[in-house]
Amino acid sequence: MDNASSVSHFLLLEFSEVRDLQIIHAFVFLTLYMATVSGNLLIILAIVLNHRLHTPMYFFLMNLAILDIGSISVTIPKSMVNSLLNTRLISYSGCVAQVFFLLFFVASDFALLTVMAHDRYVAICNPLRYETIMNKVACMRMIVSSCVSGLFYAVMHTTCTFVNSFCSNVVDQYFCEIPQLLMLSCSDLYLVEIGVLVFSVAVVFSCFIFISITYVVIFTTVVRIPSAQGRQKAFSTCLPHLIVVSVFVFTGSFVYLLPSSSSLSDLRLVCAIIYSVVPPLMNPLIYSLRNKEIKSALWKLLT
Repeated sequence: MDNASSVSHFLLLEFSEVRDLQIIHAFVFLTLYMATVSGNLLIILAIVLNHRLHTPMYFFLMNLAILDIGSISVTIPKSMVNSLLNTRLISYSGCVAQVFFLLFFVASDFALLTVMAHDRYVAICNPLRYETIMNKVACMRMIVSSCVSGLFYAVMHTTCTFVNSFCSNVVDQYFCEIPQLLMLSCSDLYLVEIGVLVFSVAVVFSCFIFISITYVVIFTTVVRIPSAQGRQKAFSTCLPHLIVVSVFVFTGSFVYLLPSSSSLSDLRLVCAIIYSVVPPLMNPLIYSLRNKEIKSALWKLLT
């Protein structure tokens, strides 16, 4: 294949060639998908319908749930359908769309997680000015900024990836992932995208360092709270957030920085499943199970 236009489709990774295992894979992914979507939808409905939860923290959490539904909807359904139909095909335009939307949702998600760390810092370390700093206009600007940065990130990476010509159409991943697509490149233009990826990883780790430092300051402040109930409430909102960010950053960065090697394909697949499936699945669980206000709102919603 001499150029990108000659690639009309890509072949995604099969989890198994055995038909029964393909069906099992499809139903496992269906279960994970339904659990993720239903859990995040419950969080959204609980926050929208309960006026007590109309605060900046829950507003950000609601938008995080929306982004989580979007991110998992980009990868899981296509892999599920391919297993049911016993095929590996994804069209060229479908692959472009998958890369673009996955990057948009993931980048916006991480930007929002950074904003949520700032929100917790202001709430715990500067509570008297919280309503002034985190007013409605400021919250909307933060949400818009997160989405705009995600859009810019998606356009930049999608363009730099698909400007390449491809020598093969066999993608060693269950969705169109940039590192795997770059391995198929026939031109030197892939070096541009590699440079952009390195820069992006540096930005992600910078945000992660910012989040980590923010939580160190938060935990230092929390320890000084005289009330045990106050300490417990602060930890219940901060620790889950830090867990999600850590899983997201380390597994995602590991996949994108992992050397190209066939011996590491299984490890790369596992890490890809973790960073693309686990955070959207775990967000509603850890935020609801460790948050009394969310649990109360969900109970009222369900009853």
